Amino acid sequence: MRAWLARAYGGPGVLVAGELPVPRPRAGEVLIRVEASTVSAADRRIRAMDFPRGLGLVGRAVFGFRRPRRPVLGVEATGIVVAVGSAVERFRPGDAVIALCGTRMGAHAEYLLLNERAAMVPRPSGMALETAAALAFGGTCARDYLRRGALHPGERMLVIGASGTVGSAVVQLAAAAGARVTGVSSAPNLDLVRSLGAEEVIDYTTKDILATGERFDIVADAVGALDFSRAQAILAEGGRYLAINGSVADMLARPRGSRRCIAGPAAERADDLAALVDLATAGRFRPLIDCILPFEAAVQAHARVDTGRKRGSVVLRLEEQGGTEE
Repeated sequence: MRAWLARAYGGPGVLVAGELPVPRPRAGEVLIRVEASTVSAADRRIRAMDFPRGLGLVGRAVFGFRRPRRPVLGVEATGIVVAVGSAVERFRPGDAVIALCGTRMGAHAEYLLLNERAAMVPRPSGMALETAAALAFGGTCARDYLRRGALHPGERMLVIGASGTVGSAVVQLAAAAGARVTGVSSAPNLDLVRSLGAEEVIDYTTKDILATGERFDIVADAVGALDFSRAQAILAEGGRYLAINGSVADMLARPRGSRRCIAGPAAERADDLAALVDLATAGRFRPLIDCILPFEAAVQAHARVDTGRKRGSVVLRLEEQGGTEE
């Protein structure tokens, strides 16, 4: 099978196109022919070994000290189940699915092997491949943080990085839950952020969000622009700082009065993914897509993510090359 391999840490140029044996499912495993995936901020971070402050050693321990332990990146995908191992009950060959891969990764290849208990759900007929591919990573992260932050209808919420994959999902889901959302992005993206459900928008290049005098019940920081200490200036009493891209300091931060910091990896849950599929099918959620590139353009896709200016997800489409999973 074709695959993109990161044999070293570094820029997009460390990626090389290669071929690997097609994996065979063992008991409880599902083999998926990948139709589309994304190059996410998580993929970029792992490829470059560029983690928030204090997490570098943790990143190397998880993903490999000198080079990536698992060279095939890709944390989300959509495709067709082509084979299953014994004792698999949830899926069968021919099923279209949407899946999160977790730290196992592997979606930047023609075939992906996952345990059936992974965050994986059926893909509705008629759902565009691009939508299905981009649905999982940002949406489940947003749902997990909003749940941990105990968002209530009517609360004021600031979303920093509102035009990114996670930030755009936070804006949509928070607005749908009845929050009064203010989105922070650059000027070219402000109308887009409004269209996602933000009542107000702020251009961070011309306005200091810490100097506005406004207070928010929740500050969701998807890009690591602040930290819990600096966020005190804009958090209301009882406020929560969602350090989606937080450092070790944020993870260890203790409450300050009635204000608290929520940080750490987001949970990957099949029920969250199923809820996002239902919302997307009903037209109440749409994963933001920056661009759609062919599988052969993975280096270009990583370079786009490296700019820090993408609007939503960078999608990779795979064209079937013929043959079988054998």
